[in-house]
Amino acid sequence: MADNEFGYTRWGMDWVRLAEPLRQTRPDPLLPRARSIARNNGVRTEAEGRIVRAHIHRGGQASVTHIELTPLPRPVLTGLGAIVGTAPTVPTDEMYAAATDAGLPLAPVPAAIDCSCTARTDRCVHVLATFYELARQVDENPRFGLDLQGYGHDPGPDDSAAPTEGPRWIPLNTVDPALYFEV
Repeated sequence: MADNEFGYTRWGMDWVRLAEPLRQTRPDPLLPRARSIARNNGVRTEAEGRIVRAHIHRGGQASVTHIELTPLPRPVLTGLGAIVGTAPTVPTDEMYAAATDAGLPLAPVPAAIDCSCTARTDRCVHVLATFYELARQVDENPRFGLDLQGYGHDPGPDDSAAPTEGPRWIPLNTVDPALYFEV
């Protein structure tokens, strides 16, 4: 095993980059706490298709995090099929290198993020801990990371990877109260 606790494979490092983006210029004080939560088994995940729900327990508090991932586009799915194949083999770092050399973007892209905590941000400690836990799971089984992005699922007959959906929730400050309440 490599020295990195999270993201020691090339597949897992893409998930670590969600928590630690390269464009970040200042240290994030939430990252050490998020790594600690993930390291100490404080994150329990459930995956269904492209949706991950995580239950995070930290001290006496509990939060539920919801992450929905953008599906891989059809051309990427086709290219990956030629490199990784459909057999239940474990994707290797060599397969990752071949995919990136072919210009196939493999990094996960969140479509929607929500957390039940009071932080009301896409980068709360619970979301970051979930990214670290997913990185650990993808390190152990890279195909899991591909499956979360729709690999192995037929996106449909057209060229789009998935139908366009509306937002799952609307921020309260954008709602006109006169529509719902007597003013």
